[in-house]
Amino acid sequence: MRIMISADMEGATGVTWTGDVVPGTEQWQRMRRLFTGDVNACVAGLVAGGAGDVLVNEAHSSQRNLLLEDLHTSARLLTGRHKPLSMMQGVDSGVDGVVFLGYHTGAGSPGVLAHTYLENSITGVWLDGVHASEGRLNAALAAEHGVPVLLVTGDDLTCADAADYAPGARLVAVKECVSRYAAVCLPPAVACSRITEAATAAMASAGCSGGVVSAHRIEVEFDATHLADAAAVVPTVELIGERRVGFDAVSMTEAMKAFKIVTHVAAGAIEGIYG
Repeated sequence: MRIMISADMEGATGVTWTGDVVPGTEQWQRMRRLFTGDVNACVAGLVAGGAGDVLVNEAHSSQRNLLLEDLHTSARLLTGRHKPLSMMQGVDSGVDGVVFLGYHTGAGSPGVLAHTYLENSITGVWLDGVHASEGRLNAALAAEHGVPVLLVTGDDLTCADAADYAPGARLVAVKECVSRYAAVCLPPAVACSRITEAATAAMASAGCSGGVVSAHRIEVEFDATHLADAAAVVPTVELIGERRVGFDAVSMTEAMKAFKIVTHVAAGAIEGIYG
């Protein structure tokens, strides 16, 4: 069994505010260790449950946050940016399951450090008319390749979100959301124990099946009109409101590639503190 872990950082044990996840800060250095601990706990559980190969795909910001020197020896690490499928790079390589580790809720929703790709300029994303977090988008991409979501970890609201888009997945809440920048957190040892236990049990659901390719529509709402105008320059992307754009794609893979382009273009149009 080959398993992939898509590892984001906002939903990792102990993470509650900007300084915890911005590369280069003192607090980020501290949280890198806790983030790596969550990943290692998951790898240990997957291996105990029968995984023979575990690929960890870094999915946060610079995508160079995990400590390779401390990584579980049964895992391999895909680190660095500019990957075609970004957070889900590797899902098309014949893996038998995927774990969403350290995930968070989507833009426009309550949750610790809630956002969708851009930290604070996107106010909502919709997939086929349903409000979508990164988890929902990535689960749809996994389904296209016949890959089941085995486990999701993050705050309690992230787990509630995952229960809807991945009803067969195990869920581990490592913290309870109090506000966007506050949470009641489990001690790392407790969180890791729960992650390992859930990952072991989740392996019972591993196994790649036949994926289904179908057309999808994504709509994105921004907090300013000029960001929507910038995104609408991308071919196939249409302006459907003052701050909202939409586009159609023949598959989820193509939809996510287009979404990546839209967010990159919009990010390039952000000017300082005025956005």
